[in-house]
Parts: sequence; C-alpha cells; structure tokens
Amino acid sequence: IPTYLAVIIVIVIILPLISCFYFIYRAICRITVNQYVYFIGLKNSTPTVVSAIDNLIPAFTFLIAVPVGAEKLRLRSIAGQAKLLGTIVCVGGAMLLSLYHGKVVIGQLGFHWKYAESTGKDVNSSGHGNFFSGPFLVIMSSLTYAIWLIIQGKVNEKYAAPYTCITLMCLMASVESVIIGFCVVPKLSEWALNPIRAISVVYNGVVCTSFAYFLSSWCIERKGPLYVSMFNPLLLVISAFLSWTLLREKLYLGVVVGSIIIVIGLYGFLWGQKMETSTNDDIEVVVNKEKNQSTKIDLELQLPQNPSFNGHPSAARTEL
Repeated sequence: IPTYLAVIIVIVIILPLISCFYFIYRAICRITVNQYVYFIGLKNSTPTVVSAIDNLIPAFTFLIAVPVGAEKLRLRSIAGQAKLLGTIVCVGGAMLLSLYHGKVVIGQLGFHWKYAESTGKDVNSSGHGNFFSGPFLVIMSSLTYAIWLIIQGKVNEKYAAPYTCITLMCLMASVESVIIGFCVVPKLSEWALNPIRAISVVYNGVVCTSFAYFLSSWCIERKGPLYVSMFNPLLLVISAFLSWTLLREKLYLGVVVGSIIIVIGLYGFLWGQKMETSTNDDIEVVVNKEKNQSTKIDLELQLPQNPSFNGHPSAARTEL
C-alpha cells in the first residue's frame, strides 16, 4: 500500500474507530452495564445495602489505578499505608455485608402506607437467597463505575471537550439501553409509565441527575473532590432512615456492622489521600520557590555591572 494511502486509511478509518470505541466503552461501563446491574441489585437488595456499597467506589478506583499506572502505591509513606489499609477495610466490610445476614437489629416501623406495605412485602420476602445476589450485583456496578473513572481520566488527556464527550456517551448509552430493553421486554404495553414509574423517572432525571450533578460540580470547583466525597456516608444514613420509615425495611446486624466498617475504611482512605495531596502541594511549592530563586540569580548575573557606580543607578544619574 502506498504511504499516502496508508495515512488516509489511518486518519479516515482507524482513528474514528478508536475514538468511537472509547465512547462506546465509556457508555457501557458508566451507564448501560452500570445502571442495569445497579437496579437489578437494588431490586434484590435494600436501599441501605446499596448506599453502603456505593462507598466502595474510591477503594475500587484505587485498586484498578495502581496496576494501570494511574496511581502509585507508596507503601513506605504513611499516606500510602492509610490508603491501602482503608481499601482493605472497605472490601472486608463489603464482604461481611454481602455474606452475613445476622439478627434483626431494628424491626419494621408501625407506619401504614399502601405503597410502603406492598414494597415492604417484596423486599422482606426476598429472603436469604437474594441477600447475596443483590449486594454482589451492586458491587459489580461500583466496579464498572471505578473502571469508567480510570477510562475517563485517559479520555480527558486526549479530548479537550468534556461536555461533548459526556453528550456522546449519553447518546450511545441511550441507544444501547433501548436495544437491551426491547430484547428483555419486547411488549410495548409493558413500557407504559404508571404514576409511581413516572414520578421515579422524573425525579431521577431532574433531581438525581441534573440538579445533583450541578451541585456536585459547583462544590468540587470551590472545595475540591475530596471535600465532596467526605459526604458520601451521609447517603447511607439518609437511605437507612427513609427505608425504615417509608419502606418498612428491617435493619440486620450484618448490614449495620458492614456499613460501619465500610465508612471507617472510606474515611481512612480519604485521610491518606488528603495527606498525599498535601505532601505533593508542599513539594510543588518548594520546587517553584527554588525555580524562582534560580531565575532571579540568573537575571542578576546577566545584568551589566559598573564598579564605579557601586551598582546604584542613582549614583550614575548624579554623576551625569
């Protein structure tokens, strides 16, 4: 093949295919697989368990980032040891939460609501069989989200248009979701939105996606991502309270202990991350200070010196 033809093939065919692969893979990891596995896991579990497992995302991201070179382990530093220990504690808490049921710590609330009663029956009748599959699927959802974060970091280095990338990702995920939806539920009559479905769709789109993403971006811009991630365990507390009061959910010993262990591991990981960030900032400040000093010395050496004036411009003007 001539050289010019090979260049044209690379530019016209191969590069767009690679870019398309990036967007398709991001859409699969972030939205399609992530959301399907998440909601199936939520159906076979409880909101409290799902909220607790969501705190595993920083630990999973760290475990994936180390082998691919996006993060360094730094076991000799206290920050690296804290991050590794926090990751191990988070994973241990998730295993305990998934494998151990235990006794009922807090029973159902004596609050009667028609939808809560029907939902509570579905949740509590799932038994021990789905108690493992539900958390396992949610863990897989958190794992796909962590993979997407690593891929997104690589994509941001190559494409300087984040909003366009997100739009393309959502568009491809919509196409993938429609195809999967028609394969799983081919009857159009089952796609009808009853009142509770319509409310959940609108709430998820307006509040959980648009409004929440806007507030998160606003807080990250002013306080940083670490500050925002510190409030993730608050989701667990709110979900547990609302599930207990509105959905008549029972809180088991394994869920309570596992959730506490996950939160402890998360804060240990975030503490190590904060120490590492502070150390890197201090090193950067010292390096910039040394660069400024060396630049100042070089400029002083380049200035012409006249010993008769003792380096004072005022003396030169006086003699003239």
